[in-house]
Amino acid sequence: MSRLGRADPGDPRVSIVLATFNERENILDTIRGIFEHLGSSAEVIVVDDDSPDGTWKLAQDLDDPRVKVIRRVGTRGLASAFNRGILESRGGIVGWMDADMCMPPAMLPGMVKLLDEYDVVVGSRYAPGGRDDRAWLRVIASRLINRLATTVLGYGIRDYDSGFVVLKRSVFDRVSLIPTGYGAYFMEFLYTCRRKGLTVREVPYTFRDRQKGISKSAPSLWRFFRTGTQYVTRIFVARIRSHD
Repeated sequence: MSRLGRADPGDPRVSIVLATFNERENILDTIRGIFEHLGSSAEVIVVDDDSPDGTWKLAQDLDDPRVKVIRRVGTRGLASAFNRGILESRGGIVGWMDADMCMPPAMLPGMVKLLDEYDVVVGSRYAPGGRDDRAWLRVIASRLINRLATTVLGYGIRDYDSGFVVLKRSVFDRVSLIPTGYGAYFMEFLYTCRRKGLTVREVPYTFRDRQKGISKSAPSLWRFFRTGTQYVTRIFVARIRSHD
């Protein structure tokens, strides 16, 4: 049984939620990276959609009181998984990120520090100094979607579908996460935060393509197109809802 080291399981300062499906090759590195940079004052909540590769079991076998594993059987979905993790979290600061090591855990301490000044801090590929280092087709599609979101939704946010974020728990007193869909939920969430007067800061980072495992968002051209269509639809739905 692998252990990360014993730690005080008391109330954490920061809760980081990881939504996983078949991330066996990355999950332990991601968890270790989070604790390496945030220390024992953090907790990690792994919400796994019953991965056939046993991702949930690897995390569970760490037997670390700072790691909570939620295995969802019969339920799937990125946004709903993050929402479940948020509901189960205990920290005064809550964040979520991918579990494939494309989003560097080393960014977390600086992002948390900025919450002294802002309500929400987002890791951004497209803020000045950021970079999207994936395959060219995925970069172009992402840039086009974000340009559309920036134009339609406004507020100067450059990476509306980042999905790499830390925020004050008090944000949820004013904004709810809509737990449907893949990544487009994040655009609606950020837009509603700004519309409610909350402050958002984007921090640039380099988003690198995964080194291990298979991407969930673009395993085929059809799924790639379908996901992009959902993003575009959610952008306009978010704008229409704001006028209701």
